[in-house]
Parts: sequence; structure tokens; C-alpha cells
Amino acid sequence: MVALSVDTDAAVASMALQLDFSTLFSEQSLDRLRRVLPGRSDARRPPSRVAIRRLPDFARSMGALLSAGMPLVPALDASARALPESLGGVVGSVRVDVARGRPLAEALGRHPNVFPPVFVGTVHAGERAGSLSAAFSRLASHLEAERQLASKLVSMSIYPALLALVGMMAVGMLAFFVLPRFADLLEGSGAPLPPLTAAVLGTGTALRSHSLVLLVGIAGLAGLAAWLGTTSEGRLHVARLAIATPVVGNWRRQVLAARFARLLGMLTAGGSTVYSGLGDVQASMADPLAWTTVGQIRTRVREGGSLSEALREQQLFPPFLAQLVAVGEQSGRVSEFLVNAAEILERNTQRALERLVAVSEPAMIVAFGGMVALIALALLQAIYGVNAGYVP
Repeated sequence: MVALSVDTDAAVASMALQLDFSTLFSEQSLDRLRRVLPGRSDARRPPSRVAIRRLPDFARSMGALLSAGMPLVPALDASARALPESLGGVVGSVRVDVARGRPLAEALGRHPNVFPPVFVGTVHAGERAGSLSAAFSRLASHLEAERQLASKLVSMSIYPALLALVGMMAVGMLAFFVLPRFADLLEGSGAPLPPLTAAVLGTGTALRSHSLVLLVGIAGLAGLAAWLGTTSEGRLHVARLAIATPVVGNWRRQVLAARFARLLGMLTAGGSTVYSGLGDVQASMADPLAWTTVGQIRTRVREGGSLSEALREQQLFPPFLAQLVAVGEQSGRVSEFLVNAAEILERNTQRALERLVAVSEPAMIVAFGGMVALIALALLQAIYGVNAGYVP
């Protein structure tokens, strides 16, 4: 009987989802039927990273299908079938809500763990302006640009990270495995050790004797990093430290300004007002300082001030952004100048990161190479001293 009930539910759900009979069922019934329907996952389950990375594909396919004249519900159905199950189940749930008469932006907003506020805001602006296909095309371009930038940053950081790891492993092997054997050999010879050799062997002995303290310290640093990354207070401390750091601070300001300008420019180009767009941008800012700054800008705009005036009054974003926005306000092309500002800031941040990586690589090579050379020189001095004093 149980198997028959499950199969019946699955068949009814399949008919409801494929033939647009969803309005005949309550929302609770549809949720239950979607869970027992083969191949359908629970839309409220947190999506995987793969699903999040496929958002540009979803936006691109929706833009292409809608621009070709396909109605919204069939376009959502076709996109859901072409996506992985983790994201396709969520899009299928959105399709059901839209088929029941819910606006698309509202249906997307019911899944905040999948669709960020800017995604929902852009779709909402496209619905009001009657240009959903253009809104999805802009979203696809924006998400793909963000993905390419993140991939480029990761690829640029791989070599320095590997270099640091290999250097620390080499120094650790010398300190914990090579030096103890040489120490026993040199102490057995009875010859006096050179000062450099004594200092290196003493450092290695101290590291080995206090290895438990080192492990506790490493565990403490890992716990501190977890606290800084998972709590609001920790993220605020990290944000303040990053902004206060001389070189990193300027780079971080430009990164945040570029994201702010890119998101707001995309939203206003799609038909959103500056005030409503600022609300979506604020919700998309993960950095606590940027979140607070955008909220202050939004409050100033609500009070009647212009966007450029609000940008001049804040202290986080560079003044260059306010100057370009002022020119855009005078010419009536704010969204265009915001996108131009974002492109300039993104190029600046990319060049700064490339210079930082270019400097860090030889610096790490010199640092770790110098440490290895110092240990080797100390051991060679001791060996030479033992051989010089050896009398057969």
C-alpha cells in the first residue's frame, strides 16, 4: 500500500508539473509531491557549489529562450531540465510558483541561498520594464565576469601558495630530521662548534622540544581564523584590519568600489531606481564595512541627496568613483558611467594583484632559499672544523 501511494503521488506530481495543473493543489501538497517525485530534489535543500557556479548558465539560457519568443513557464522548464539536479530542482520549484501566478522575482526571492539579492533585483526591474530577456542577458554577463575574475585570482595565487608550502616543508624537514643527526655526530666529535652552527642547532633543539606548544599555537590560530570567518564580529575585525593595512587597504577599497559600481550600474541599466538598487547592492555586500557604507549612501539618497553627493561624504570608496558618478548625473547616463568606473577599478585591482604576485614570488624564493642556505652553511662550517681538527 505504501509503495502504491508513493507511485500515485509521483504520477500526480509529474502531471501537475508538466501540464501546468499546479493551481489545483495547495502549496503544501505540491511540496510533498515534489519530494516523492523521482528525479526531483527538495528545493529548500541548500544547493551545492556546483549549483551556484551554474547560475550564469541559467541566466544565459533564460535570456536566449525569452529573446527567441518562448513563454516564461516553458523557458523555466527547459532551463531546469538542462541544469544539474541541485539547481534544476530549485528552478523547477520557481517554475511551479510562476505557473500558479506568482511573479518571477518573488518566486526567485523565495530561494535566497541560491539567488542573490542582485539577481532578484535585476529580474524584478526587468519585469517592471518588460525586458526580462535583457535582464537575464545582463545577469549572465555579470556573473560570468565575476566567475572569470575569481578564477583568475585563484590561478594567480596557486604558485605563490605552493612555493610557500614547499619552502616551509623543506625548512621543517631540515629542522626536525636533518639537524638532529648532525647534532649527534658533532657532539660525539668533541670539537667546539662555530657560533653559527651552535645557534642553528640550538634553534632546532628548541623547536623539537616545544613541538607540543607549536601544535597548540597552530590549533589556536586555526580556531581564531574560524572565529574571524564565521562570526559578524570577526568579519568586522578582518575588514577593518584589511582597510587599515597600507598596501592591502587601497587594493581592498578599489575591489569594493568596483563591485558596488558594477552591481548598481547593472541594476539601474535594467530599470531600477537608484534608491531601490542601493537596497539590493547593500544586501549583496559581504564585507561589513561596505554593507554599512552602502546603507549610509542609501539613507542619504532617501533624504534627497544625489548619489555623487552621498559618495563624496563616505570614506570607504575612492573619490574617483564620486567624480565619475557626478559626470554621469550631469549627462543623464549614471548607469553607463557606473559600469565604466567598475571596469577601470577592476583593471586597476587586477594590475595591482599581478604586481603583488610578481613581487611575492622572488621574495619567497629568496627568503626560503636564504634559510636553507643558512642551515647548510652552518653545517658545512661545523664539518670543516671537525675535519680540520682531526688527527689520525
